[in-house]
Amino acid sequence: MQDPKRYTITAALPYTNGPVHIGHLAGVYVPADIYARYLRLNGKDVAFVCGSDEHGVPITLKAKAEGITPQAVVDKYHEIIKKSFQEFGITFDNYSRTTAKVHHETAGEFFKDLYEHGKFIEETSAQLYDEEADQFLADRFIVGTCPKCGFEESYGDQCENCGTSHNAQDLINPKSVITGNKPSLRETKHWYLPLNEYESFLDEWILKGHKKDWKANVLGQVKSWVDDGLKPRAVTRDLDWGIPVPVKGAEGKVLYVWFDAPIGYISSTKEWAERTGKDWEPYWKDEGTNLIHFIGKDNIVFHCIIFPAMLKAQGSYILPENVPANEFLNLEGNKISTSRNWAVWLHEYLEEFPEKQDVLRYVLTANAPETKDNDFTWKDFQARNNNELVAIFGNFINRVVVLTDKYYEGSVPEPNSFTEVDNKTLDLLAKYPDIISSSIDRYRFREALSELMNLARLGNKYLADEEPWKKIKTDAERVKTIMFVALQIATGLSVLCEPFLPFTSIKLKGILNSTGFENLNWKSISTEKTLLPANHQINKAELLFAKIEDAEIQTQIDKLEASKKSQVTVELTPQKETINFDDFSKLDIRIGTILEAEKIPKTKKLLKLKVDVGIDTRTIVSGIAESFDPANIIGQKVSVLVNLAPRKLRGVESQGMILMSDTTEGKLSFIEPDADSVANGEKVS
Repeated sequence: MQDPKRYTITAALPYTNGPVHIGHLAGVYVPADIYARYLRLNGKDVAFVCGSDEHGVPITLKAKAEGITPQAVVDKYHEIIKKSFQEFGITFDNYSRTTAKVHHETAGEFFKDLYEHGKFIEETSAQLYDEEADQFLADRFIVGTCPKCGFEESYGDQCENCGTSHNAQDLINPKSVITGNKPSLRETKHWYLPLNEYESFLDEWILKGHKKDWKANVLGQVKSWVDDGLKPRAVTRDLDWGIPVPVKGAEGKVLYVWFDAPIGYISSTKEWAERTGKDWEPYWKDEGTNLIHFIGKDNIVFHCIIFPAMLKAQGSYILPENVPANEFLNLEGNKISTSRNWAVWLHEYLEEFPEKQDVLRYVLTANAPETKDNDFTWKDFQARNNNELVAIFGNFINRVVVLTDKYYEGSVPEPNSFTEVDNKTLDLLAKYPDIISSSIDRYRFREALSELMNLARLGNKYLADEEPWKKIKTDAERVKTIMFVALQIATGLSVLCEPFLPFTSIKLKGILNSTGFENLNWKSISTEKTLLPANHQINKAELLFAKIEDAEIQTQIDKLEASKKSQVTVELTPQKETINFDDFSKLDIRIGTILEAEKIPKTKKLLKLKVDVGIDTRTIVSGIAESFDPANIIGQKVSVLVNLAPRKLRGVESQGMILMSDTTEGKLSFIEPDADSVANGEKVS
């Protein structure tokens, strides 16, 4: 492939209904920033854009909960998020927002273009309506049971458990999140993008388009969607918050957020181009541009199916070269939950760990969920800082600088003849730019960071083997060469660490007094044997990293535990609609014992259970796999709703329902009878 003329890098627009947390950073913003910094260091033309997504339903839900306007919500969190990104060192060329005038104009023009060229289907259909709230219900205003996997808190547009997309009316037992009521149906007119017409294009472009360097999770999800058959998807909604639909007959309607949000990448690029005097169009319309979307796995469908279909429909835009979507990051063994405050918020981290931005960047990259969900723990955070950054990277730099100051008053010594070990070490240093580049170019940032640390290990090994602190007494001339070589490694680290540890790079260059060296760049490490010349004066040693003590970590663990306890009485679901005694008396709940339990393949939450309920032994599919190991629940006494109509879940007929309750840790707990006093089949009344 020919070297691209330029790169347009996008990072998923964060919702402004709350601050940014470490899950967002690990999944999207840290890898995107590493990539953008790396490209710039290699002299590439880069536009790295993002912005606040301010029109989603979560915004209106937040506003209702806080009794303020949606605009007040987005203004508050936009500033928090933007400031946090800046302080954390995320180098967006432009960070915009979807309430900006340029975005409203860009999104409106995009819609009109497709509308005028007949790319939409106009339909009047029945939509879910909340009578008490007197409004149509957008998909995120509705929850119910997923028709595919049985998850009981699925949203109206997508199930977060199995990833299936559906229409709100497909949900079983839907309810309004505003009032808790069962919605009714009312007719309304909307415009739809006929995704079914783009199936062959998507199949050829992604699935048959030789995109072998794309992640398996991305290709797999796209294939699943296409194989299931794509359906027209509404691009408008009946809401009072969003971008007004710019055509006649669409009064009171706004652009659906999934249609409006990705256009935010384009409007942010326009904003950047206007500010810098550039032309935005080549970054979106020139085939010599590589468009890269950094996202989390929950956004794959929007960036690999819907947005490409939109761009294809418009006709003049390039398509993404890659969409390196990450999996999810969990926290201390549990899924990050903003509603339960089970999260490490970026703005709070920056206050509590000042000048430790790079420690978090390092840990999130070293433990990045690139191919599977990973877990962040505070103990691991401490261990990686103390045992890797301090003990390996920081230790090498400190020894080199201290010894240079001690032996030569901070002046780089003139080397003598190089031994085979010296030449081999310098040759290895020269290979590291290409080694690290190979990993970054394939979006393997964990691997790239590991190679960077291998260079620091090389420096430590070289010093340990050559022992300049001993040779200074017997062969002072030899020590000059040793220290010269060690200083070249330190200088190489100061450049190569910049995409991963930007604040450390600045500090290290300051210590080496190399800031502003024009010949010091990514390429020169491979081509020049001397990076830091003899007789160059470096500065005094400073610690690059400081140890993190147990007390600091315990404070964070205690903070999480406190947030867990504070949620005990907070997350109560609304009361369901009133029923009569006759309705209640129809429920047949009996005591049972689990005889067998196994995970249902390709699901996260579903277990297939064999349960003895006294009157018979039956198969029950239950969404409890994230809370229980199948091997540990054999013999468990349970309460079972036995007269629930059978229903197939993932091809298995479920013949009842296990009754469960939520714990304060966000797990499920059995509603457990006294095992000694009840027998299988006894009724619960």
